[in-house]
Amino acid sequence: MDPHCWPLYGLRLRTPRLELRLPDIPLLDELAAVAADGVHDPAEMPFSVPWTDSPPEERGRSSFQHLLGTIAEWRPEKWALSLAVLHEGAVIGRQDLFATEFAVTREAETGSWLGTAHQGKGLGTEMRAAVTHLAFEGLGALSLTSGAMVENGRSLGVSRRLGYRPDGLSVVAVRGEARTIQRLRLDRAAWEEHRTTSVEMAGLEPCRALFGAP
Repeated sequence: MDPHCWPLYGLRLRTPRLELRLPDIPLLDELAAVAADGVHDPAEMPFSVPWTDSPPEERGRSSFQHLLGTIAEWRPEKWALSLAVLHEGAVIGRQDLFATEFAVTREAETGSWLGTAHQGKGLGTEMRAAVTHLAFEGLGALSLTSGAMVENGRSLGVSRRLGYRPDGLSVVAVRGEARTIQRLRLDRAAWEEHRTTSVEMAGLEPCRALFGAP
């Protein structure tokens, strides 16, 4: 796809095993199929919005629509970058970076999911490392936030390895029950101290104005 009108299509993040990029329609189809195949044990719900409760076909379609919506609604004052994560040329999950008034706050938030077949291999840590590099090194962020259910040991472990620190608790209603989210924060100093994954960025310069980056 020619990224002239929407330069974010030319943005690339590469780690030793992964490439992260905004998906065009064929890749978006792959991403929807991964979502349809499942991203967690159906008996659990790791998300505050239980989007994975829907049937597989509907789950894939809603993922497809959601990502197109992030492009349609993008403004420098409020944006959500939803990147497809590729391993050995195949889509395996999604990594998000989103912010409101980034030009003022210099703070963004991360979120992600991986297809069940690709979990437990350290790929979640690697893909999060890619967007933390984009945020701090590429966009000049001062801090990042994230969150996970207190029972979600895998997600909390990824955050710990990358230097995030606890930042309080929130209680949300999920499936009609109260669930507790551990909020997390990563500042620039902690990111520098814990960075171990090499990340290459390409195609960022034409995108800066879209992010409201300095």
